[in-house]
Amino acid sequence: MDAVEVDAVEVEIELAVEPVVAEESVTAETEEQDDEPEAVEPEAVESGAAVESEAVEAEAEEPAEAVEGESDERVFVRARTPELPEDADISILDPEVKQELRGLPKGLAEIVGRHLAAAGMLIDSEPELALEHARYARSKAARVAVVREAAGLAAYHAGEWAEALSELRAARRMSHGTGHIAVMADCERALGRPERAIELAREAQVSQLSPDEAVELRIVAAGARRDMGQLDAAVVALQGDDLDAKRRDPWSARLFYAYADNLEAAGRTEEAVKWFLNAAQADDDNETDAAERAFDLSPQD
Repeated sequence: MDAVEVDAVEVEIELAVEPVVAEESVTAETEEQDDEPEAVEPEAVESGAAVESEAVEAEAEEPAEAVEGESDERVFVRARTPELPEDADISILDPEVKQELRGLPKGLAEIVGRHLAAAGMLIDSEPELALEHARYARSKAARVAVVREAAGLAAYHAGEWAEALSELRAARRMSHGTGHIAVMADCERALGRPERAIELAREAQVSQLSPDEAVELRIVAAGARRDMGQLDAAVVALQGDDLDAKRRDPWSARLFYAYADNLEAAGRTEEAVKWFLNAAQADDDNETDAAERAFDLSPQD
């Protein structure tokens, strides 16, 4: 009996050009190997169920959303099946994520959920492997907003800026939410388009953002101003009521640090030292090198 061959589906991702990505386009091409139809032997009936099972698995793998770039370069990403860690269980997912997965068939929801759990577990320590898990989950459930969101965040942590931007835009369209606007703006910066990062910050409905998201967006917008050589504007972009050395909000250390960093870039060294010290005092988890930066900028005897 002739062997059944399944052509692999190439996943096409183009780098983003327009701030708004067009609707998803999914193209799958299957080439026939012979012009003449194959005769069906009686033994083929026995293997029908097995072939059908393989086809169902292959069918679920949808190509990633196409993203247009400033050149004609095309990147093809194939979602392989990464090995699941033993403790990657759907039970560790947030309730909101599990709720969205309930729209999938039970078995598929379990598979997708476990790979999302693995991506979350690995995103800080092994971002590239986390991205493989997120891509696999996306290949099985590309119409679920939370899956696209997870794929976007994993791509961001792995430094795949265009892919992250594409996935987060898709998630935003599906959920009609704010959609990690600060991360999207930072992707635009990383792609060398600071002016688009500023546009995103301007267009964002700040009233709909959580306080920490609003601060992150200000930090990214300040960075974009700095990228464009607008050093004084970068400093001003970070100023606000929460830029108070006495404040101890969860984001205070990052805000103080970003402010100090931009003060230094603007040549205001004395003020930069002061705010690096403020950042160090607010940084209970030692997530920044604020103390070292303050020491390096201080006059040495």
